[in-house]
Amino acid sequence: MEKVECIVVGGGLAGLSTAYGLAGAGAEVMVLERGDYSGAKNVTGGRLYVSPIRGFYPELWTEAPFERPVARELITMMGDGAHTTFELASDRLVADPPQSYTVVRARLDQWLAEKVGEKGGMVVPGMKVDELLRKDGRVAGIRAGEDEIGADVVVVAEGVLRLLAEPAGLAARPVDADHALGYKEVIELPAGVIEDRWNLNPGEGAAQLFLGAVTDGMMGGGFLYTNKESISIGVVVGMRAMKADGREIESHQLLERFRELPQIKPLVAGGTVAEYSAHAVPEGGIAKVPRLYGDGYVLAGDAAGLSLNALVTVRGMDFAIASGFCAAQAVLKAKEAGDFSAAGLASYEAALRDSFVLRDLETARAYPRFMEVPRLFRHYPTAVSRLFGDVFTIGPGPTPPLVKKAWKGVKRDFLNVPTLQDAWRARKL
Repeated sequence: MEKVECIVVGGGLAGLSTAYGLAGAGAEVMVLERGDYSGAKNVTGGRLYVSPIRGFYPELWTEAPFERPVARELITMMGDGAHTTFELASDRLVADPPQSYTVVRARLDQWLAEKVGEKGGMVVPGMKVDELLRKDGRVAGIRAGEDEIGADVVVVAEGVLRLLAEPAGLAARPVDADHALGYKEVIELPAGVIEDRWNLNPGEGAAQLFLGAVTDGMMGGGFLYTNKESISIGVVVGMRAMKADGREIESHQLLERFRELPQIKPLVAGGTVAEYSAHAVPEGGIAKVPRLYGDGYVLAGDAAGLSLNALVTVRGMDFAIASGFCAAQAVLKAKEAGDFSAAGLASYEAALRDSFVLRDLETARAYPRFMEVPRLFRHYPTAVSRLFGDVFTIGPGPTPPLVKKAWKGVKRDFLNVPTLQDAWRARKL
């Protein structure tokens, strides 16, 4: 049986980040990607927070094929027939260097795969891995069709579905309560049109999140990111919430309805749909992260549950890149010691705990359960728009004082027992 030092299963950001670090240090590494190319099967909203990862492979981020630095942050609360948008435009967001960029994964992943090749790593597209092989109780390689390839260590970066990790006993089967389903379209628009519609300076970008009517009050939300000459627009909805809802609506229809809303239709007018995709999203948080390493393997990226939805920020790509970096360092240490057992690979989890990855997930431990509160997606988006509607409405007859109008809305929608209960739940956020 053919054997290499390291096999990486999955040519996404976690797998490629691992391979880049290993190949750069002279290790023998093979990346097996089931898609036609790296990025072909990777679906994301399209935003990468670069600030946390600049210390990992710093030479990459000055030349990476990013789309636009995010200069405007928008959160839109969507009620029935009304919406309220909170916007932040700050020099801090795009100060040199910017905090985050919009990205197109097909472009970014292919570029990183090329960088792996330049370092001497091998990226093999169109290779579907069917099974992790074991020998003497440890992971010892992979089977792809009739081909078997051995390895000192396997980095499992296969993505959220755990089609290999779960049968091999490395991680639990994904369950609906810990996952959401996302649908996304990439809509082509001229750069000038994008900048005009989002009030952007040339080259700058916007990130917009939506809560409320976009998911018919179910747990989830919408997103919109501006690329150089396109926008990425999509809807994410909790799998369990969708099952429990009981209405006769298919999840993919939420995106179609979102795009046709009067608040959204002008933003996408004149655009051409260039891409449509759907994907599961891990949202279980730190409590659902499996054991990250064992004899002959480590888990990285979405396969390890390293993703964070903090309601106003959604992260995963920075976690994937950081986990790949830490995986590469751990494998190199194991190689130097000649020990690819669990003990020899234990530095991987230690590095993740020292980094922002597990620290940020631990800080956000309470978020997944808090986001199950239905009022976050049903009551508050409507209540916020109703409050501002009261403030800005001038009716017949004398107009009440501003504070009196606002206080009436606050008492009606926020000073009640359910809101106090929600505030108590939010105390640990």
